[in-house]
Amino acid sequence: MDSILVLKVALKKPTALFSVVVIALTLFMAIFAPFITPYKDQALGEPNLSERLQPPGGKHILGTDHMGRDILSRIIYGSRTSLLVGITVVTFSGLIGMIVGIAAGYFGGIVDNLLMRFTDIFLAFPPLLLALLIASTLGKGLGNAVLALVITWWPWYARLSRSQVLSIKTLAYVEAARSAGVSNFMIMIRHIFPNCVTPVLVQATMDMGSAILEAAALSFLGLGVQPPAPDWGLMISEGKNYFLNYWWVPTFPGLFIFLLVMSFNLLGDVLREILDPRLRRRFFL
Repeated sequence: MDSILVLKVALKKPTALFSVVVIALTLFMAIFAPFITPYKDQALGEPNLSERLQPPGGKHILGTDHMGRDILSRIIYGSRTSLLVGITVVTFSGLIGMIVGIAAGYFGGIVDNLLMRFTDIFLAFPPLLLALLIASTLGKGLGNAVLALVITWWPWYARLSRSQVLSIKTLAYVEAARSAGVSNFMIMIRHIFPNCVTPVLVQATMDMGSAILEAAALSFLGLGVQPPAPDWGLMISEGKNYFLNYWWVPTFPGLFIFLLVMSFNLLGDVLREILDPRLRRRFFL
């Protein structure tokens, strides 16, 4: 991506700069958590009952929870879980969805009908409700929660990819490749797949926030990350009973979720404008 274009975007859309800064800081926390965490043992779940429910300030910038653990330390380590879930869910959902969508759109006919009707079965249920059902069936744990979200989300990418393929497969260069005897597999890999990546990339960026939010919801309901592991959704769940008298316990994890989810949504919107030639011209006017 042209550096001049990136600079123009940052100057004309402060939201782009804000989202990049928030995501970069979260990524920094996730990567360097062992080195920047004030209380590593507490971040990993070790209680400190002598300092339970301490307000923000002093040794604990964001206060402590009901077990006396430093909230900032647990938030820093929790960023690892949030980013891992988001990246894993959108990556596997996108790959599965693109494979199904490209195959359905390219071959059409009975292949299209079978694959899309199968996709419609998953789309018939509200995503979070279906994820709850799958996660509760598979059992508690981060791995099962991620699998539940992947199973829930791949149909949306399949629909998106299929719609792109239907318009691409009739273009001249695809017809020329087919006339030259290029196999269907190679046409899909070399000509169809690259042209489906851009809309899927934009959707995946926006879905990162939703994946983080839904994973936090599963943890909040006890189906995701299990205590004493650090996780933002779990921290809110553990602190909800203390909100009236000790507001900082659930508030700060919720604030970090809000900022990160909003940042990915804003970044996805900016990427859509940059990658769409019709919208990109506005940055040079």
